[in-house]
Amino acid sequence: MTFRQESDPLKLREFLNLVENTKVDIRRYKHPVLVWAVKEGTVYYSFWEQDILDRFGLANVDGWDYEEDLLFCPDWVGDLEEMWDDLDEDVDDDDLDDIEDFINSDRD
Repeated sequence: MTFRQESDPLKLREFLNLVENTKVDIRRYKHPVLVWAVKEGTVYYSFWEQDILDRFGLANVDGWDYEEDLLFCPDWVGDLEEMWDDLDEDVDDDDLDDIEDFINSDRD
């Protein structure tokens, strides 16, 4: 699994509000960082202190503390490659023609 990180306080607050994990007390961190990975619709995540993550590096993260279904997480948590693959499967040539017609009709 490839882990990613986020330290923006607004995004951390959004994440915690959506997952409703009462075990996480974000106030105990001086500079909290959300570290997560997505696999088969499940988000595996932990919170780290920024200086510890800087010292050991994101590449050395190999575990997590919590799991959550991707449906209960913000959109920015989802695996972008997986989302694009799903989009490619759902769009066929007729859909592309309809989109092209819509775009061109707006120019007239």
